[in-house]
Amino acid sequence: MASKLLLIAVFVLDLIAFGLAVAAEQRRSTAKNVQDNEIQYNYCVYNSDIATGYGVGAFLFLMASQALIMVASRCFCCGKALNPSGSRAWAVILFIVCWLFFLIAEICLLAGSVRNAYHTKYRTIFSEQPPSCETLRKGVFGAGAAFIFLTAIVNKFYYICYSNARENSFRPYGGGGEAGVGMGAYK
Repeated sequence: MASKLLLIAVFVLDLIAFGLAVAAEQRRSTAKNVQDNEIQYNYCVYNSDIATGYGVGAFLFLMASQALIMVASRCFCCGKALNPSGSRAWAVILFIVCWLFFLIAEICLLAGSVRNAYHTKYRTIFSEQPPSCETLRKGVFGAGAAFIFLTAIVNKFYYICYSNARENSFRPYGGGGEAGVGMGAYK
């Protein structure tokens, strides 16, 4: 049976990661051009940079959640062989999908955090064109949050299918008894 304590812990970590990703999307940096009247140059002024911290926090919480599931399931490749059944087949499929969604979510969160932290440093002097104040596109952290949600769902199903397949693990030679060759009485 799947560990309920583990599932609750992973759910809490995923929920925190999702909340941080949504908060990062809401608090993305914005910029505006400001002109200095004394020296006659334009420069960019950015508001709060808290979204970068939220994105990194979501990145770390999602990574902890994934690590917890993978350690509990021995990353699917270590340990005893699993019984060939529907649960094992679903566990293999969900394992692959789980890692795919996890990698997409982590890439979105990391790229969003790095891009949100980037601020245009240059300024224009005696130029008609103001500097382009680079900001993060809308939806990068939102995509990360969506994939966190999908990862959370697939994680739980993967672990449950893995646990069901592990309970009925493969026992060669009829299981239970001796692993040797049965011998009859000698007459």
